[in-house]
Amino acid sequence: MEIIVISVIVGICGTGLGGLLTALFGSRTDRMIGAFLSFAGGVMTSIVFFELIPEAEQLSNTAITVVGLLIGVIVVLFLNYMLDKISDARHNKAVLHETYEDFYHESEIIKSKNNMLRSGMFMFLAIGLHSLPEGLALGAAGSHDVSLGFTLAIIIGIHNVPEGMAIAAPLISGGVNKGKTVILTLLAGVPTVIGAIIGVLFGGISDVAVALSFSIAGGAMLYVVFGEILPQSMVMSKNRVPTISSLIGIVFGYVLTKI
Repeated sequence: MEIIVISVIVGICGTGLGGLLTALFGSRTDRMIGAFLSFAGGVMTSIVFFELIPEAEQLSNTAITVVGLLIGVIVVLFLNYMLDKISDARHNKAVLHETYEDFYHESEIIKSKNNMLRSGMFMFLAIGLHSLPEGLALGAAGSHDVSLGFTLAIIIGIHNVPEGMAIAAPLISGGVNKGKTVILTLLAGVPTVIGAIIGVLFGGISDVAVALSFSIAGGAMLYVVFGEILPQSMVMSKNRVPTISSLIGIVFGYVLTKI
């Protein structure tokens, strides 16, 4: 039960805080969001390689861990395919994006008010779906090792704040009331809680189930980092800040795993 409460705090409150900050202090700059997202991506990468994968191997074996990683990647690929279908993205199918702007399922840089609203809604949908594997990792980790669960909670919380800002800014620019925008960013964190519940239930079956939960979540998180967060951060920043931020995030994440 404790880990579910934590998932509510880091999931719902994390994205909600990002939305609240944007509503109070105005729209974020792309460079700031890019720096925060790339830092969070670096931290997530560290946690996957220094915590989730080693834990999965210890509880099972290399083969099961690899299978779980592949399942995680395939799941996110499928989610992206569905998002492309819903948003009627270019070619209307999941293909390699031709520009960095397409990584969040947009066919152009969003400028007009109506398009800003559309951008915010699809950002809401994309981030909400991508939060599910994070919750899965949190739930499985918390039921297996409390300290690992707290470490993941910190990481997910750090990651969710800039994502909440990324949802809120285009919604507010598109004319959505600030109060409704904050509510939407809170709702974007709900999949984290759902994932945590699944992780707790599935992880309680056996050590192999816990290992699969870790590796599936790890594969999904790696795809989100390298297929979504880092490329999008490069578009937003248009400089080397995302690279530096992600490297700092990796070191920070490594330190967290050793505390």
